[in-house]
Amino acid sequence: MMPVRMITALGLGLIFGLGLALSGMLDPARVRGFLDVGGAWDPSLVFVLGGAVTVSALGYQLVRRLPRPALAETFQIPAGRRIDRPLIAGSALFGIGWGLSGFCPGPAVAALSTGALPAAVFVAAMLLGMTAHRIVVRHEPRGATSGIGRQIS
Repeated sequence: MMPVRMITALGLGLIFGLGLALSGMLDPARVRGFLDVGGAWDPSLVFVLGGAVTVSALGYQLVRRLPRPALAETFQIPAGRRIDRPLIAGSALFGIGWGLSGFCPGPAVAALSTGALPAAVFVAAMLLGMTAHRIVVRHEPRGATSGIGRQIS
């Protein structure tokens, strides 16, 4: 990665982390409060999610009007629309992990800056899971892949 792209990625990551911190999303109790629809429900995450969807939608509209990105040769827009077993399984694992821990990957990495032990444990478990997945996928029989949008034979 060239220096301009690295600096841009770092700057945007810092802005993302700052937004998560300002919105209170580094606090797993707030996220679990949002998921507790039968108890003391905390709707604040709805506004954070709404803001994220709005920014993303505007970004996709902008991408459609530009001939190419500023720091790459082409836009990297996902083309897959297939809903398959790996996508469903990954989504379920994400949701279960999010519900149990109150963290998803972005806020967990940002929460490392607070020195919170739960964030460190989550990130360590996440990295372990990612490593295990790479090992399992590497040893799958030919033709049976579990990547998003790929079909399992």
